Amino acid sequence: MNLYFAPLEGVTSCTYRTTHAKIFGGCEAYYAPFITPSDIERFSIKSLRDVMPEKNQGIDLKVQVLTCQSESFKKFAEKVKSIGYNEVNINLGCPSGTVVKKNRGSGFLRTPEELDRFLYEVYSENDIKITIKTRAGFFNTSELDNLIEIYNKYPSVPLIIHPRSREDYYKGEPDNDAFKRAYEISKNKLCYNGNIFSRDDYIQISEEFPMLEGVMIGRGAIANPAIFREIKGGAPLTTSELIEFSDILIENYTKVLVSEHYVLNKIKEIWLLMMLNFPEEKKILKAVKKASKVMDIVTAVNNLPEIKR
Repeated sequence: MNLYFAPLEGVTSCTYRTTHAKIFGGCEAYYAPFITPSDIERFSIKSLRDVMPEKNQGIDLKVQVLTCQSESFKKFAEKVKSIGYNEVNINLGCPSGTVVKKNRGSGFLRTPEELDRFLYEVYSENDIKITIKTRAGFFNTSELDNLIEIYNKYPSVPLIIHPRSREDYYKGEPDNDAFKRAYEISKNKLCYNGNIFSRDDYIQISEEFPMLEGVMIGRGAIANPAIFREIKGGAPLTTSELIEFSDILIENYTKVLVSEHYVLNKIKEIWLLMMLNFPEEKKILKAVKKASKVMDIVTAVNNLPEIKR
């Protein structure tokens, strides 16, 4: 069963991906955050900077696109092929209001007939491998049954399903009953995505759905960057290596970002998730949230105790 690092917009950039791969690794591939195609050439070129092969050396990177227009997909596919990629993942899961408003991401799930027509056009007109990452519906997860009937017409290996609806955002628990129905009727092998925060979570899903093609982990892998190692039976994450990882990220971000303000925002967002390893450290969490300088975070996290298991 393959392990994939999910894309998180604004977090899993090439700097984060390559740093994680060197220190922890353990996943079969990283999915880059979605790229929205642009008809303006300079914007189009700029949007590809993060996925340029020279910036992602040593990792298997999957490129993801956010569009509801087959012509835009075609142009995008041609561009990524020209820089060496032979696969594109279609984002049908993003729940952001600005994305949904334009009928992209999970917003496309509201109009299944249009979605079906779009998929027919992109699959029939392109020779690049196409995969799909989807939510289980827009208004509710019962829509997944109908969506699977559509997805069954097209080869997506894997078909990645996050078993929440758009209306759920990230609240509550994934609807594994809906996923089970999809697992039983899908002609494509499925990849499970949602609320995997530990090795135990992974074992539960892999035992319930033993024929999965893979499991994709996002927030759980940011919180615990050693989760792929742990799943494969390796040593558990330690506080010292978490701090070392943070220090190297800060060093690498400083090389590519124009100001400390941007570095601060990046590292703060990451630490707010990594602090899940320290549920009792309320004061340090508060210090991370209130940090106005990178060194404030460094000072705070250097006082963290060993992770409890």
